[in-house]
Amino acid sequence: MNIGIPSETKPQEKRVALTPAAASELVRHGHQVRVQSGAGVGSGFSDRAYQKHGIEIVENAEALYAYSELIIKVKEPITGDLALLTEKHTIFSYLHLAALPTLTRRLQDIGLTAIAFETVQEANGRLPLLAPMSDIAGRLSVQIGTHLLHQPMGGKGILLGGVPATERGKVVILGAGVAGGNAALVAASMGANVVAFDTNREKMESMRKLGANVTALYPYSESIHEQIIDADLIIGAVLVTGDKTPHLVSEEMVKEMQEGTVIIDISVDQGGCIETTSPTTFDAPTFVKYGVTHFCVTNMPGSVARTSSEALSASLLPWVIKLASNPNDLSEELVKGVNVQAGEIIYPVLKELFA
Repeated sequence: MNIGIPSETKPQEKRVALTPAAASELVRHGHQVRVQSGAGVGSGFSDRAYQKHGIEIVENAEALYAYSELIIKVKEPITGDLALLTEKHTIFSYLHLAALPTLTRRLQDIGLTAIAFETVQEANGRLPLLAPMSDIAGRLSVQIGTHLLHQPMGGKGILLGGVPATERGKVVILGAGVAGGNAALVAASMGANVVAFDTNREKMESMRKLGANVTALYPYSESIHEQIIDADLIIGAVLVTGDKTPHLVSEEMVKEMQEGTVIIDISVDQGGCIETTSPTTFDAPTFVKYGVTHFCVTNMPGSVARTSSEALSASLLPWVIKLASNPNDLSEELVKGVNVQAGEIIYPVLKELFA
């Protein structure tokens, strides 16, 4: 199959879908792989590194899309990408279409097939292509939140873990899955008091095992309200596979938060679990509403492009091999990843949303 890996076009997005070593495995399986010139540079992978593995470098996106049947990219296509996509293409990337009705309609109009990393699902419910970026986003959320709590950034001027003679900071995490679990791990290891909410008892048990400074609670609205009022850092990490994220924190609750509180909504890709969430980019990553700093960047892992590209490639490669080798006979896991097929919405949640 003719496979193309384009440069990412989202602001400050430097990840690349496949590293040279991963792309070379596709060549070894008999596929033709082309990479747009400069696509890997932001992640530390030069054109020459790809060429050493027998991968052709294409000078521009127009040529790459013209040559390719299967487009492998990190983030959803935006204006420039959409102009180059045609009905012959299958695009395999993070899409998050439930929160992007305009993009969904555009993909339908083009008539292509779109397979979403985030809805490829194994029999046990695991999301193997979402997991590596959730790992990273969860860890980043605490690092970023810690920085935004510094007084020069408009925060409360506190050290999350505290020191002798001071109180520890308080972190509230909505969702204790992969992203939330990693956020809790980092926050707890820093010494903060952590409250993690989830509906799953096993996840709550795993949160408690992180340490005596971690409390796990069921997300009753009253309990969330009670815990966020005096929180210093609130991390939204709720996931409903393929669907829009429900709002667990209302705008009225945000109004009651202390000035200088920080919100990091990891679930912004799917609409966000905090009502005041609005997507941002790394060009302008934060905004303040009701005295609360919001960080809602839709491609958080892009800030650590090298780590993210390596982690994504390792998880992605086996699925690309399966897809490219048997495009007309997809595995059950990949079938669940198909959101749009030949211009028709087939993912059940999206069919309901956009009927």
